[in-house]
Parts: sequence; C-alpha cells; structure tokens
Amino acid sequence: MKKHIALLSGDGIGPEVAKQAVKVLNAVADSFGHEFTYEEGLVGAVAIDETGDPFPDSTYQVCKKSDAVLFGAIGDPKYDNDPTAKVRPEQGLLRMRKMLGLFANIRPVASYKILEEASPLKNHIVSGTDFVVFRELTGGLYFGQPRGRSEDGKTAFETSVYTDEEIIRISKLAFEAARKRRNKVTLVDKANVLVTSRLWREVVTKFHKEHFADVELDFLFVDNAAMQIILNPRNFDVILTENLFGDIVTDEASVIAGSLGLLPSASMGSGLGLYEPIHGSYPQAAGQNIANPMASILSAAMLLEMSFDLVEEANAVRAAVEEAMNTGIVTKDINPDKFLGTEEVGDKIAEMVKAKSRQKA
Repeated sequence: MKKHIALLSGDGIGPEVAKQAVKVLNAVADSFGHEFTYEEGLVGAVAIDETGDPFPDSTYQVCKKSDAVLFGAIGDPKYDNDPTAKVRPEQGLLRMRKMLGLFANIRPVASYKILEEASPLKNHIVSGTDFVVFRELTGGLYFGQPRGRSEDGKTAFETSVYTDEEIIRISKLAFEAARKRRNKVTLVDKANVLVTSRLWREVVTKFHKEHFADVELDFLFVDNAAMQIILNPRNFDVILTENLFGDIVTDEASVIAGSLGLLPSASMGSGLGLYEPIHGSYPQAAGQNIANPMASILSAAMLLEMSFDLVEEANAVRAAVEEAMNTGIVTKDINPDKFLGTEEVGDKIAEMVKAKSRQKA
C-alpha cells in the first residue's frame, strides 16, 4: 500500500513527538510492506512567524492532497500571555478543522494496569476503564456568530449555534462505534438550561429511535457527567457531546490514564482524517528530549486503522506501546525515577513493532 501523509508538526514539543510517530509509521511500512511518504506544512505559531497566518493556504493544499494528516501540537507563550494578540495559533487549528470538514473529534480513554498508580484516582476506580468520546468539532460557542466585544470593551459575548444536520452526522458515527463496542451511548448536554442542548436531546432521541434502537441510549447533564467520570468511569462506553463540553470532559478524563502523554485522538469528517495527541505544545519541555511520544504514536495507530484500514498494523503499534510501558520504557512523566528520553522511547517502540511483525511471519 502506498499512502501520502501530511505532517504538521507545529509548535513546542509537537515536532519531537511527531518525529517519533513517523519513526513508528516507517517501522510499520518496512515490516508490513507498505510505502508512506510525507509532506510537511506549517501550522500554529511557527506559521505565524513565517507567514503571518496560523494556517496558511500552502498548508491547506498540503492537507488536501494527502491521504491523512499527522498533527503535533500548537501554542506558544508569546501568544498565550498576550491577550491583545490579534492572530493566535489556536485560530489556525479552528480554521483547519472547519476548512477540512473535520466535524468529529474521537478520543479514546483507557486505563493501563501498569500505570494505575500514576493516576490521581484510586486503582479500584480507574481499573478497567475503556470509553471513547465523540466531540462535535465545528459548531457551538467556538464558531457561532455573532461574537465580540462592546465598543467600551467592558462586555463580551459569544453565540452557540447548532443545526440538526450537524448533530445527526456526529451522532451517526457515535452510534456506529457503540455497535462495535458495548452498545451504549451517553449523550452529555445541559438540556435543563440551554436551548442548543434541548435541540441536541430532541434530535439524538429521534435519530436513535429511527436508526439505532438496538443501541442503549442514556442522558447526563454535563455537570453530573463530569462527576461520574471521576466516580465511575467504567460505566461509560461511548460519550456523545457538543464542542465545549467535549473539550472539557476529555481533558478531565485524561487523568484516568495517568498522563496526558498517553491519549491520542482523531478528527474525522469529509473523508480526510487528522490525528493528534490531545496534549498541548508544552513549550517548557521543548528541545529537552523529555516529552512523552506515546500519545502521538498511538495517534499514528488510529491513522493506520481509521484512514488506511490497516487494523493488524495498528494493533501491532498499540501492542508495542503497551509492551514498552510494561517493561519500563517510559519517559519522565510516567516514571520520574527511571526513564528514557523522547528519542529513545520512539526508537524502542519502532524496534518492538518490527519484532512483532517478524514473530508473525
């Protein structure tokens, strides 16, 4: 199989962790007889510095002619700490999602036995956790118009807008995923207060009844859902929610795994998939060879499975990551007393992928 991948490394630790994901993808290509080529594009703060635009048209064209997009991270303190900045790295991410039609963000959350001590939650709570969040990505407060500030600067406002079509298209993905898992979807909303949430509940209920009546559907207000994720995360299978709520609960759920550096994600929509770790650019760690590359590597596994339909190859990558954790091949965030660097962890996981393919041969 020959595939072309857009590589958007971005800012901070993005280039370091994306490099390890490419290293593992190349190990997959060598071991399973595929050919992956890469084309780089600027995004985020580095793109602003170079072009004045956080998502320049040249990067958009790189993405459009690719079979999938591997993304690192964006963000830089010189923009984060300047509330007057007119152009920000995050604007590029939002525009990229919109322009590429990436309306669904998919974030799996799972506990690893070897790392349960690393979670701030107790072992008996996190053990056995395995759920996935489907977050709507191109609507709601992040995109709704009108938005802005009053002339005197003392009033600010955003508008949350959703249509039934936007709700249905991500609901379909969530219900289809549930059928392949444990057959349960939980809609997270705030229907007791918000008009948009009431639309979500009405549309999802009707769509469920007409097309997915075999799947269990329940509902939680977002404040209760946030509490239940901490109290009983094993109770969830597929969480379906809107943009802002999804942003919040997925970061909350990241503590279950014990490290943000372990959680991958996929953004899907019009056919092109974008894959990225859920962590930010972590500029304090940039260039120090201490960033955890596992989330980026696991994002590459999602790329293999979801965009290229290479399930065996994706599972080989996941198995290599788990073996690495089980044998102590981890970065400082996982084990501050005995750890390897970013590059070394990437090398080891790539070697494990090759070893696993030889075992099957």
